[in-house]
Amino acid sequence: MTQSAIHSRVVGTGSYLPARRVTNQQLADELATRGIETSDEWIVARTGIKARHFAAPEQTTSDMAVEAAKRALEMAGLEAGQVDLIIVATSTPDFVFPSTACLVQNKLGITNGCAAFDVQAVCSGFAYAMATADNFIRSGAYKNVLVIGAETFSRILDFNDRTTCVLFGDGAGAVVLQASGEPGILSSALHADGSYANILCVPGNVDAGAVRGEAFLYMDGQAVFKLAVKVLEKVAQEALDKAGLEQSAIDWLIPHQANLRIMSSTARKLGLSEDKMVVTVDQHGNTSAASIPLALDVAVRDGRVKPGQNVMIEGVGGGFTWGAVLFRM
Repeated sequence: MTQSAIHSRVVGTGSYLPARRVTNQQLADELATRGIETSDEWIVARTGIKARHFAAPEQTTSDMAVEAAKRALEMAGLEAGQVDLIIVATSTPDFVFPSTACLVQNKLGITNGCAAFDVQAVCSGFAYAMATADNFIRSGAYKNVLVIGAETFSRILDFNDRTTCVLFGDGAGAVVLQASGEPGILSSALHADGSYANILCVPGNVDAGAVRGEAFLYMDGQAVFKLAVKVLEKVAQEALDKAGLEQSAIDWLIPHQANLRIMSSTARKLGLSEDKMVVTVDQHGNTSAASIPLALDVAVRDGRVKPGQNVMIEGVGGGFTWGAVLFRM
């Protein structure tokens, strides 16, 4: 295989959801004890979310990432020691440092000294991580790359704010990308605009052993909605143009699972029927960087996404960041 012929292919997927499943009604009952009013009908109408999973107090982001990684490696038929690069997309790492990727490496028992690092692009993080891994593989530097999206957003939610606390959940998803002579990832497009940093953020930091500012997620919902609808169709089209393909070439659209209305709007703008869109937001909520690989694994394992089909993933996140990756299974 010459360097010019190197491509990266998805050869395994995996996911993990914590055991605690919280329905809208259960969450509404819990919020009512705080004097916060909401309902299943209100949440579903605005977001499409019906339930989400929350990590147990002792569970960390790296714990969930490891479980998803094990399942992806099993599908790929690889031993953990064959991985030569680990990239974890997360906004909720176990620690400020070391990276969650290094913790995952250790928990998987990988002792080969493989590179490991985190990517922080919030809900676009998995698209960023996939594009990064693809470029490393194409360069010839690595052959088996573990790409993970994992989040414990429940730890940064203000449960006195019904506009945000009903939206998010915890979980992890993973893929194994492997060097191949056959095209897999066909194109990618990544963007950011830091002038929108204030519309979706956690405006706090660690200073002198304490949190300075706010350690809870803040979101200007209307501003995020408008920007997301604006950029998602454009970045997907950019990825298609780079690959030299038409919209009709997309077999499956797997958008970041944030809001069903945003997802449906993007599908319409791409000329796709909604039955070509993988939807898990109703059961998972918004799991940030974990949402796309979670949805991909669900669709692979239930038989919808098949070998040879073209999959478009795309996401938007705090930063503000957005990106898309088009690949052939």
